[in-house]
Amino acid sequence: MARILVVGGGSREHALGVGLAASAGGAASPGGHELLFAPGNAGTLALGRNVAVSASDVPALVALAEREAVDLVVVGPELPLTLGLVDALSAKGIRAFGPTRAAARLEGSKAFMKDICERAGVPTAAYAVFDDADAAKAHVRSAGRPLVVKADGLCAGKGVVVASTVDEACDAIDRMLLRGELGDAGRVVVLEELLPGEEASFHVVCDGTRAIPLAAAQDHKRVFDGDRGPNTGGMGAYAPAPIVTPQVAAEVMTAIVTPTLRAMADAGAPFRGVLFVGLMIDAGKPRVLEFNVRFGDPETTVLVPMLDGDWFALLDGAARGDLSGFEAETRPGAALAVVMAAERYPASPATGDPIEGLDAPTPPGTCVYHAGTKRDGGAIVTAGGRVLTVGARAATLAEARDAAYAVVARIRWRGEHHRSDIGHRALG
Repeated sequence: MARILVVGGGSREHALGVGLAASAGGAASPGGHELLFAPGNAGTLALGRNVAVSASDVPALVALAEREAVDLVVVGPELPLTLGLVDALSAKGIRAFGPTRAAARLEGSKAFMKDICERAGVPTAAYAVFDDADAAKAHVRSAGRPLVVKADGLCAGKGVVVASTVDEACDAIDRMLLRGELGDAGRVVVLEELLPGEEASFHVVCDGTRAIPLAAAQDHKRVFDGDRGPNTGGMGAYAPAPIVTPQVAAEVMTAIVTPTLRAMADAGAPFRGVLFVGLMIDAGKPRVLEFNVRFGDPETTVLVPMLDGDWFALLDGAARGDLSGFEAETRPGAALAVVMAAERYPASPATGDPIEGLDAPTPPGTCVYHAGTKRDGGAIVTAGGRVLTVGARAATLAEARDAAYAVVARIRWRGEHHRSDIGHRALG
């Protein structure tokens, strides 16, 4: 039995907890793992113990891991990784799943990520990096085509503007470089060509040199049906994604993942943890949109049930730097997950609303993953924008969709909203 600390409090961390609890027979069985969550949510309480420590408080997390004598720390969100949590834990002799601060720059700095792609020969969008607004706007005017304006640093999903006109791109540059609306994260901008195609999420678990691919997934970013409305952190996902054919997956591994791991090792920052490759696929050719250094949310809620393998062995092997003996297959069938959001999400989500319908048992193959929830006396109430993610795995994607939406239909709170078309690209 291992004692595991999961850092974070979203549906990603709840799903990872479900996967880890199923390892070695389950948390409640003899030899099962003991799980702690920092800070966790109302759903993770069913898997282990929540500890009121912020996911961004590195000293407090290290102290907690020492005090609880944990065997493995699984870091969910990107912020503690870019703050050096893995480095701080390693300095105390505590094993952690996730990249070091230097390796986490693949997500923490878009300019660094593009530089690594260039050095490794990884296919990605043409780009230029600027810290001067006038020079950046001159580049936009000379480009003669739509551009994507990206703040270099972490911006909680608010640092990317897909500009359809020169004026729109220049305004985004002014807001980042001149007006400082994104703070330090926007002091450098990356200007990229707009890539055509269809997006997909490709996750590989890495030990520094080896990489284990997981099922390819597809996220739904826009808040409303038909991919309309503002971008969000994700309104649902499904796996496997048909756009990632076996041929595409093989090319991602040989043309993107392997050279990236080699380039990171050459840069003195070998990558351990999960590398989330955001892809744009056009005419069967994958190119990199972005790298993330953590599991996607809500993608994790479909990756966990699709892995035919031991989640603890996978994450612990990566943390140890040795995945040589690990075997993983994708389970047959498909998984689909629907995000249930709070009123006014993503702008200014309402909180504190009691959630009804969580008491009934979930049908086989389904799971309700908590994100923005907390206990208030005897009730579970909303405590964030994305409140719950309802997932299902079945023999077909259509069956998984129907099973997930059947559970969604019985859960209610004031102002709840969700998309009704998750999986539409694959289902037609």
